[in-house]
Amino acid sequence: MTDTPRPSDRFDEVAEAATRAFRLLPATPRDDPRLLAPGPRGPARRISTSPDTVERDLMKLVLTIVELLRQLIERQALHRVESGDLTDAQEETLGATLMALHDRMTELCTRYGLTLQDLNLDLGPLGTLLPPPD
Repeated sequence: MTDTPRPSDRFDEVAEAATRAFRLLPATPRDDPRLLAPGPRGPARRISTSPDTVERDLMKLVLTIVELLRQLIERQALHRVESGDLTDAQEETLGATLMALHDRMTELCTRYGLTLQDLNLDLGPLGTLLPPPD
């Protein structure tokens, strides 16, 4: 007899973990004491949907997703370099490609009047979408 957990046991563990996580988050804005505190609050950072800014806002969303993927790829590439999985030529190609992608992201942000910091969406209690710069 093995000690391999049955799938239903694993599902129960995941459900229990999700229940604990949801208990930590406020159910409504009224349940978040920060929102009830007196004093000025900064404006919520939301994507505007006015017809005048729809292209810029759509580009902001797309560029945010691309930047998130770029950072994930960069971290994976650094991991592969550190583990010695790549040849010197592959490392050079990878480095040049990542630098070109970063430059292109900067160009696109400039074209649409954005900065790379603008792409870091605030997810409320979860923090920001992108990790802080190293």
